[in-house]
Amino acid sequence: MDPVNSRTTSPSTILLDDLLGYALRRAQLKAFQCVVEAFEPYDLRPAQFSALAILEQNPGIMQADLAKALAIEPPQAVVLVNKLEQRNLALRIRSQTDRRSYGLYLSRQGEKLLNELKEIAQRCDLETTAALSDCEREELLRLLKKLCLS
Repeated sequence: MDPVNSRTTSPSTILLDDLLGYALRRAQLKAFQCVVEAFEPYDLRPAQFSALAILEQNPGIMQADLAKALAIEPPQAVVLVNKLEQRNLALRIRSQTDRRSYGLYLSRQGEKLLNELKEIAQRCDLETTAALSDCEREELLRLLKKLCLS
C-alpha cells in the first residue's frame, strides 16, 4: 500500500513528507522567502502587498471586509491600513451614504507601487515554481484554488 496515495494509511507509517499540510507549508515558506527578500528594499511585507492588491480589486472596501479577505483580525487590519496610509499608499475616504464609515482606496502612489510589486511577485512566483512545467504549474494552481474553495 502506497502511503501517499492511500487515505487509510496507518498513522505509524506516515512520514512527515507524506502530509499535504506539511508540503504546502514548506512550499509557502519557499515562495514567501523570495517575496520577502524582493520586497525588502520597499520596506513592505507580503500582507501589505496583499492588502494593496485587494484595494485595487475592491475600491471602497470597508476595513472589516479587508480583514476578512486577508483572514486577519480587525485590529490587525487597523494597524496594517494605518501603515499603508502613513506611507501614502492607501486612503480612507468617508462614505457618502454612511458618514460613519470609511472606504479604503489605493492612492496614486499606491497604484504605482503595486504595479511594480506585482511584477516582482510574478517573478518570484515563476522562480518558486521553476521545477514545474507550465502545465504542472497551472494544475497545481487549479488544485490549490479548489482546496481553498472547499
